[in-house]
Amino acid sequence: MEKLITPQGYASKLSLRETQKAIKLVKDTFQGKLAQALNLDRITAPVMVTKVSGINDDLNGVERKVDFTMNNIDTTAEVVQSLAKWKRMALHRYGYEPGEGIYTDMNAIRRDDDTDNTHSLFV
Repeated sequence: MEKLITPQGYASKLSLRETQKAIKLVKDTFQGKLAQALNLDRITAPVMVTKVSGINDDLNGVERKVDFTMNNIDTTAEVVQSLAKWKRMALHRYGYEPGEGIYTDMNAIRRDDDTDNTHSLFV
């Protein structure tokens, strides 16, 4: 993280534990209000998909996916990079109608992203 900038004299006002509690409060509050306002349900998204599924977006086609083989399964799995295709499939599969929708947490690893104060390999 060569581009990480920490202002001189910076000190967090919260402990690490307090920071995690504050993050959860903000996240829970935002998700609840957004879901209520837009008629959304929270759906659990996959962390990995099989390569042959075609669900994993290629983003701009340059990023290398994090992939691995699995015991007793004759295909390669990939860590999800984007859920765009999966979300469209889930809306159909779960029977959502116009005026309804979903939201999810995406946990992905984008190993070719540049890291700095606002970008991480974990998204």
